[in-house]
Order: sequence, then structure tokens, then C-alpha cells
Amino acid sequence: MSGTTLHSERPLSAGLIFSLAAGAGLSVASIYYAQPILPLLGQSLSLSVNGMGLIPTLTQMGYALGILFLIPLGDRYDRRAIILFKCIILALTLAGCSFTGSLHGLLATSLLIGMTATIAQDIVPAAAILAPAGRQGKIVGTVMTGLLLGILLSRTVSGLVATWLGWRAMYQLAALSILLIGIVLWRVLPRFATHSELSYPGLLRSMVTLWRRYPGLRMAAVAQGLLSIGFSAFWSILALMLLENYHLGSAVAGGFGLAGAAGALAAPLSGSLSDKIGPERVTVMGAALVTVSFASMFFLPLLSVHAQLCLIALAAIGFDLGLQSTLIAHQTLVYSLEPQARGRLNALLFTVVFIGMAAGSVLGSKAWLIGGWPGVLVLASAAGLLSLAIRWWAIRRHCASLTASVAEE
Repeated sequence: MSGTTLHSERPLSAGLIFSLAAGAGLSVASIYYAQPILPLLGQSLSLSVNGMGLIPTLTQMGYALGILFLIPLGDRYDRRAIILFKCIILALTLAGCSFTGSLHGLLATSLLIGMTATIAQDIVPAAAILAPAGRQGKIVGTVMTGLLLGILLSRTVSGLVATWLGWRAMYQLAALSILLIGIVLWRVLPRFATHSELSYPGLLRSMVTLWRRYPGLRMAAVAQGLLSIGFSAFWSILALMLLENYHLGSAVAGGFGLAGAAGALAAPLSGSLSDKIGPERVTVMGAALVTVSFASMFFLPLLSVHAQLCLIALAAIGFDLGLQSTLIAHQTLVYSLEPQARGRLNALLFTVVFIGMAAGSVLGSKAWLIGGWPGVLVLASAAGLLSLAIRWWAIRRHCASLTASVAEE
């Protein structure tokens, strides 16, 4: 193997763990800044609803492409160098986005933002490698908490900053934050050993083999991808719905991200629950919570305006908790399949997840145009039910396999 790792000589300090969590959160936040400010982007650039819907769609597609084609490089090259290079490109792209004056320019930069924001998916495996034996779950959970907070709080920050300073300032501040965290990570991270000598085409071919080899990977990816459809549809359309139905602006739409953050903060506890009852059962519980949370919003017309807003916030807590708990449990299942291919397994899982995210943005816009907010809820609830069915079938299959093994013994 080429390269060396220095983590055995350097204790994993609280500062390093915090830097990893901050890096994961700030980088993944870049793909969500646009969602609560879509009405402002639309007004500034005279965009249609379909045009606005393409912005998060291209960003999510870029993220999926970045995971599929860039993340496997972490098994072949030094992750420290990859992280720095992506931070530089992401910062430049965010800055460029702030100066664009057309939909085409915005879509092009959105695609590139999505591809380079996959820094987060380089950081999480890096944390697992650096963590000493016996503390891997806790440290990876801490970094994942930073990532999840980045997803949820990005909407709050974006809504507030764009309301007071304009959407261009939001992208400029985002570029500065990525540049600074990139410098920090370059200084605090050691070099990483490579885990594979495969060529780049060989890495990609091996991912096809891994996908075919493990049915558990396929079920985990598809189930999580379905949950992502509802998640993305909700957050992509929420700002438009609040503006049209309640006459509330982007700052309020971003404020609902705080409710989702509350759910995300509780999600890492699913790791302890997985140890007690198994990650398979956690995925069923999480998918059920997501489905119930979306379906609860069908009762909005029966409530007063204040009660409606409270129910939306509670539903956001519920489905974010369910979705993130399911994601962590799915990662536990997938990482255990073949530890030496962790980067590629992670890439396959998250490629499908963000295909679901991109599909959710497109389908959410269509559902909004056809059926309004109830149409969006039908889409999200149906996707949740399909995910729950997959996980329920998977756990029955798992139990049947265990029973058969016991009978043979």
C-alpha cells in the first residue's frame, strides 16, 4: 500500500473531532442553501416554478454524480488531499454562483456545487479510520451529527441571511466558510493510507460487483432513497407553500429547519438502539415514523392557522428523526458487509439516496402544480409506505434466515 497514516502517532483530540463534524456540516449545507430562498431567486431572475424546481434538482443530481464518481477515489488516494482539493473547487463555485445572472448559469453552478459538496462523504469514512478501537461508533456518530445539523440548519441560516442581506451574500458567505474549514482540515488531518491499488476504471467496475453481490445493500439503498423522495419534496416546496398559503417569507421557511434539527439531534441515539434491538428493526421503526409524520399533515385543514403551523413543525421533527435514524441504521448494515470497500459501499448507498433527493425535488414540483400541498403529502406518504414495505420484508427475511440457521444447528 502507498502512503502512510499518522493517526496512530497523534491522539484523536476533541478539536479534530469538532473540525471533522464542522467540515461535514458546512460542506453538505451547501446543497441545501437554495431551498428556502427559491422565491427570492425566482423574483431576482424571473424564474417559473419549474425553473425554480430545477435548482435543487440539479444540485441533488450533482451530489449523486459526485458520490458515484468521486467518493471511490478515497479508497485509492489520500483522503486529506482529496478533501482540500474539493474544498477549493466548492468555494470557487459558490462564489461564482453568487455572481450569476441567468437560470443557465445558476443550474451549471448548482450541478458543480452538488458534485464538490461530497466532501462530507469523504470526511465520515475518514473519521471511522482515525477513530481508535472501541470509540468508532461514538466518533462517527458525532461527525454524523455535524452533517445532519448542516443539512437542517442550512435552511434556517439561508432563509435569515437571504432575507436581510440578499441571496448573493448567502452564497458568498458559504464560499468563505468552505475555504476556512478546508484550511483547518488540511492542517489538522494526517495523511491517509490507500486501501486499494485498483485503477479508477477498476474501482468503478468493482462497485458494480458490490451492488450485485449484496442484496442487503440494494434493499438499504432503495429504502433510504424512497424516504429521501418525501424529504426532498417537503423541503423543496415548503417555502412556496408557506408564501402562498400563509403569506410567510423565506426567513420563516428557514426557521422550520430548527424543528428538523431537533429531530436530527436525536437521530444518533438510534445507534445505541441498534445495538440493543438490531439495525434492521430500527429501519422499520424509522420508516414508519416518517410515513406517519407526513400523513399527519392531511389533518391541517381541520385546524386553526396557528395549530397548522405547529403541526407542520412537529411533523418536521418526526420525519427528520425517522429519516436520519433509518440512515444511520442503514449505514451500520452496509458498512458491515465488506469493511475494506467502505468508501465504495458508502458511495453506492448515497448515490441512490441522492437520486431520491433529486427525484423528490422534481416530483414535488409536479405534485405542487397538480394537487397543491395535499399532492406533495400524497407523494411523500406513498414513498414512505413503499420504504416501510421494503424494510418489513427485509426484516422478515432476516428473521427467517436466523430461524433456518438455528434449525440447522
